[in-house]
Amino acid sequence: MDIVGNAEVAEVFRNYPEHMRKNLLFLRQLVLDTASETEGVDTVEETLKWGEPSFVTRSGSTVRINWKKSSPHQYAIYFHCKTRLIEVFKELYRDKFKFEGNRAIVFDEDDEIPVDELKHCISLSLTYHTRKHLPMLGI
Repeated sequence: MDIVGNAEVAEVFRNYPEHMRKNLLFLRQLVLDTASETEGVDTVEETLKWGEPSFVTRSGSTVRINWKKSSPHQYAIYFHCKTRLIEVFKELYRDKFKFEGNRAIVFDEDDEIPVDELKHCISLSLTYHTRKHLPMLGI
């Protein structure tokens, strides 16, 4: 799998507060690891969308990660709100994650992340265009 990096993204990570940077870098690595393990994902482009680190594939829907000053002890992974992704994630993992509407999974800074479940969500997003027509995204 190829990763197309971006110097502007690296700068955004450098500017996150130290207490959140490690959490966001963990999410970044989780997205990249998941992409490399997901069949049908050949290239991930790391870019900025709305000033937030974002990951784009040809076969999927964009995944974004961010921390906001307005919620200093939380960070999130965002999914396109016009997809069925969060709806499916809630059906599968209602008891594992905190959701923000139809667009994000939110974590408190000291949360232990359920890695396997989050990787599953990321994988579904990175391949969304190949499965969006299937009930429950083909799960």
